[in-house]
Amino acid sequence: MSDENSQMEAFYEKAADIANKHLVMALEEGDALGNLVGLMMIEVAVNAFADATSREDVVRLLKDLVVQIEQDIKENPEDD
Repeated sequence: MSDENSQMEAFYEKAADIANKHLVMALEEGDALGNLVGLMMIEVAVNAFADATSREDVVRLLKDLVVQIEQDIKENPEDD
């Protein structure tokens, strides 16, 4: 199971690297619209994920993301 977890973690890291690269490019291209571009990328990504899986999977993933964000806020309150 550890090998499977390591492989899955590597997949997530690779996917995050790809997503970050494209996000940076989109934000730069968006210039003054950067924040809106970032928000729209989230919406497009969520819709694509829902089409590929299910709305229930999207809800579960977004709830996990909220927990991570809230934990980050607790650990680094000065970043607000």
